[in-house]
Amino acid sequence: MQAWTDYLSQNKQRFLDELLELLRIPSVSADSKYKADVARCAEAVKASLLAAGADSAEICPTPGHPIVYGEKMIDPSLPTVLVYGHYDVQPPDPLELWHSGPFEPVIKDEKIYARGACDDKGQMFMHVKALEVMVKTNTLPCNIKFMIEGEEEVGSSNLGKFLEDNKTKLKADIVLVSDTSMISMEHPSLETGLRGLAYMEVEVVGPNRDLHSGVYGGAVANPINILCKMIASLHDENNHITIPGFYDKVDDMSDADRKALNNAPFDINEYKKDLGVKEVCGEKGYTTMERTGIRPTLDVNGIWGGYTGEGAKTVLPSKANAKISMRLVPHQSSDEISAMFQKHFESIAPDYVTVKVTAHHGGEPVVTPTDSVAYKAAAAAIKTAFGKDPIPTRGGGSIPIIALFEKTLGLKTVLLGFGLDNDNIHSPNEKYDVFNYFKGIETIPYFHKNLAEMSKN
Repeated sequence: MQAWTDYLSQNKQRFLDELLELLRIPSVSADSKYKADVARCAEAVKASLLAAGADSAEICPTPGHPIVYGEKMIDPSLPTVLVYGHYDVQPPDPLELWHSGPFEPVIKDEKIYARGACDDKGQMFMHVKALEVMVKTNTLPCNIKFMIEGEEEVGSSNLGKFLEDNKTKLKADIVLVSDTSMISMEHPSLETGLRGLAYMEVEVVGPNRDLHSGVYGGAVANPINILCKMIASLHDENNHITIPGFYDKVDDMSDADRKALNNAPFDINEYKKDLGVKEVCGEKGYTTMERTGIRPTLDVNGIWGGYTGEGAKTVLPSKANAKISMRLVPHQSSDEISAMFQKHFESIAPDYVTVKVTAHHGGEPVVTPTDSVAYKAAAAAIKTAFGKDPIPTRGGGSIPIIALFEKTLGLKTVLLGFGLDNDNIHSPNEKYDVFNYFKGIETIPYFHKNLAEMSKN
């Protein structure tokens, strides 16, 4: 609509400046030293919703970080969209790898560099600005509710109870989420599923204290050596995960579905060039697109032990630790996989060490229907904004709360993301293209318009 285009054009600089202000708040949920900043960010999100035209907005306390809720209700007979996003961000470490401060956003080559630029402040804020566009032009076609949380990056442990306790408040027809990516702006896509997650921490303990590696080396088991061997054994020579029962509930996609998935535009040479690798690596018998979308994985996310400071210290460490995540596909259960992992990891530990396995947060895999009115409304919105139909894809990441929306609220989700796979989310130099930010603000109102119109039929 021309009114939307005009309003966006007139307010572009302000919309960008307001996002940069939000990115300056270091809302790291995983680190307690940022607790006050997380709370400050919640207040900023609340203020932005009210300024955009929400009827009401509030800070909802939880045992952890707060949830921001807001709404704009115009007619109960019209469809209601529940927008979900998060204002918390990943830790910025390692800081030395950033080319600018992670919480000092800069725009370079039309890209916004800052922690949270894409995941998820930039994408969440598109919905706030889209609300403003529709409210200020008196063209809002449906009801909109916002639930913006502050613990997504640490597993959303308090959001499940919030859903249970607020079913009436959160009543809606569909959940709309922009915390995913597109293939590219030239090849717009809609994600139709996400992998689940099981996140573990392991500790291997040998002697009761750190030892001199000359006096004791060769006579006492080194926990780092043992841990490395145990981790290496979790994959076979074909990069197949060796945990007994791990694949029991994994369904292979049909040949037709696999062909459709691999028909999406993908340049393996560009992929390798972007990552700086000579070759890709993964489960034998599957393409890169399949490995990152429809197959489960197991990866070490961090490993430590012994002396890692400057210079040398000839120590035989007392213990070694690692954090390990497993991405899951439909029909796998995070609880079941966590239990399988623990049983197997404990079983492969040699007698000369002791092992402790701790399960952290998890989430279930989801598949979103492509025949729903909401999905069709999103696809039509992309076609209007981009001039072409979106390509259905499967996302490799996880949003643990998506499965809970269906289980607790009975709501399906539409994944309308505008990020790119090379946006460095969870990495140094996270970015979000300025074009993508504004393209999202342009596209989202069409989703609401299409949903309202299609729901009448």
